[in-house]
Amino acid sequence: MESSAAIADAALVRGRHGVGEYELTICSDGSFLLDGGAMFGVVPKTLWQRRIPADENNNVMLGTNCVVVRTGGAVVLIETGVGNKQSAKLRSIYQNKELLLESLRAAVICPDAVTHVVNTHLHFDHCGWNTTLHEDGSVVPTFKNARYYAAAGEMASARQQRDRDRVSYLGPNYDPVIANGQMTLIDLGGAGGFTADDVRLRAVSAAGAVLPPVTIQTTAEIAPGVWVEALPGHTPDVLGVHVESGGEHACFVSDLIPTSRHLEPTWVMGYDLDPLRCIEERKRFLERAIAEEWLVLFPHDHEVPAARLAWNEKGKAEVCQQEIRKEE
Repeated sequence: MESSAAIADAALVRGRHGVGEYELTICSDGSFLLDGGAMFGVVPKTLWQRRIPADENNNVMLGTNCVVVRTGGAVVLIETGVGNKQSAKLRSIYQNKELLLESLRAAVICPDAVTHVVNTHLHFDHCGWNTTLHEDGSVVPTFKNARYYAAAGEMASARQQRDRDRVSYLGPNYDPVIANGQMTLIDLGGAGGFTADDVRLRAVSAAGAVLPPVTIQTTAEIAPGVWVEALPGHTPDVLGVHVESGGEHACFVSDLIPTSRHLEPTWVMGYDLDPLRCIEERKRFLERAIAEEWLVLFPHDHEVPAARLAWNEKGKAEVCQQEIRKEE
């Protein structure tokens, strides 16, 4: 066995872990680059570069961690990476690798066997392989037998195409799923008042057709033992995904805490729409995760995709036990 930090950067399977009777496999769409200043917001570079190195262009290497949860009755895929629809210009900027399907094959997971896909939010680096661009120019759902899930409020934000974040929301990542009748949007407790044909959710496809109404779900459960929770801050409606079995608990924290270098609550990203809310939600999350010994799954940490956390002598959250990768 070896710690996940010792895995080669190119390893397709970033880690495996058992949560009770469930098996979690951390697959990857590969590493990509983002500006270090944007990833750490107002934190001075002299501080954050002690935790993660930047290249000559101030970029830091991030991961695109996607988690497969096999419960025995369901195969749940959390996140789908950047995908294969980026332009040549954007691929040259981000240096993304488009490896998720290869990673799933390495983990012996057939795309047709996936029963549920959960997008914690709809930014391009979290839902790109929802669909696949083929050589003939068609874009179709990648997981043809799966039900896809995202927050209804997140879809409403995507439809607004606001100046602040429209570059992150790309219709080809989710509109073909809606057109194919595979999308369920979650409105927890009915708080947003969304309906299937809600005008806030409607759009026209790239082909010019009006997209059909979507299914609205007001409960948190995705599959037995797998459920979602709102963790707002990065976006107003970003979801965390919890996995519980046999008294054990894991949580995919999404971009509330993108990497293990962001455990300090005030080290929020320039990408976070509500940094003050993000700080408070981080504090709340860390209190629960540490007290209850959750396995925390990070979306963008290429070296430490999963870890258990503890309070150090200064009262700060830190990694105390990294997830262990089983040999293939």
